[in-house]
Amino acid sequence: MTVQMPISARACVLVFAAFCLAQAATAQTRSGSTNAKSAATAQTDEPPAMSVTEWLQRMHAGARQRNYVGTFVVSAPGGDLSSARIWHVRDGDHQIERIEALSGPQRSTFRRNRNVMTFLPEVKVVKVEKRENLDLFPNLPEKPDSSISDFYDVRAIGKDRVAGFDADVVQLVPHDGLRFGYRIWSERRSGLVVKLQTIDSESRVVEQSAFSELQLDVPIKAQALAQMMANTSGYRIEKLELERTTAQDEGWALSTPVAGFKPRSFFRRPASDGKSSKPDATTVQWTFSDGLASVSLFIERYDAVRAPRDGVLTIGATNAIRRRLPEPASDWWLTAVGEVPQQTLNAFAQSLARTR
Repeated sequence: MTVQMPISARACVLVFAAFCLAQAATAQTRSGSTNAKSAATAQTDEPPAMSVTEWLQRMHAGARQRNYVGTFVVSAPGGDLSSARIWHVRDGDHQIERIEALSGPQRSTFRRNRNVMTFLPEVKVVKVEKRENLDLFPNLPEKPDSSISDFYDVRAIGKDRVAGFDADVVQLVPHDGLRFGYRIWSERRSGLVVKLQTIDSESRVVEQSAFSELQLDVPIKAQALAQMMANTSGYRIEKLELERTTAQDEGWALSTPVAGFKPRSFFRRPASDGKSSKPDATTVQWTFSDGLASVSLFIERYDAVRAPRDGVLTIGATNAIRRRLPEPASDWWLTAVGEVPQQTLNAFAQSLARTR
């Protein structure tokens, strides 16, 4: 599940919005009663005692192992509101998903494992790509790293109901200011995240996403979704071609690692003429994650004709910065995007170094 669901920041500005799915609001703690019977009931209502890694593993499995259909709503304090209809099915070892945008421009996204197709009916275009990192919360690798507990604590809040389902409510509290906190509603039987809030260092909700309606274990036909995904008749297909490479091969490094954020992938986009003999002429994307939040660094040659300006952008929990790198890398332009505080993006920008 993700929430935003987010990802140039897919062409630079589009990525800003794509990563905007995720978190915000408040949960109430439950107080115990003085008599023994009420105390026993309150104890039953408490979320199970688990570590950060155990909670995330449970949520990770819940987002992948259950069939569900629901309406997902994302909101931010400024009044921004978006929603989507989601169909998710597990077909053996395969994950198939359909997401229909209910607000903004018409858009249908289909995913089969790492293959993603986005249909844009208004322009009759289908964008085809493979995503290394899927838009699911928590954004964990297949084998979650236990070191995540070095950067987050977990606190049990109590229980609540979301979209008609009982949910355990827990809060992930960051150890530093480089990452947001999260308040999470996890469906009691499956572990599926049904509501998610992102909380800043001043305990303010910066974004919230939740199912307003949800059906679990519905008999979705994977074949039907696959057929819809394959039906591109009348659409122009645009393939996003990315080549896997390494930061070392492309001449980039971080002079100082940003605590907790580990590199996940490094890709470059071939030249439009298909003759990319010079990697320096391409845009590269370097992705990092701490297991919950991710950061993407988009690095490209500075173009004086376009003459872009340094700037910042905030949409809910997603921040972005763009700037021309300082000497001796002033021929390069950086766009950094992530669902992290702006100071984290600044740390990446200040640490990014050209090695050749």
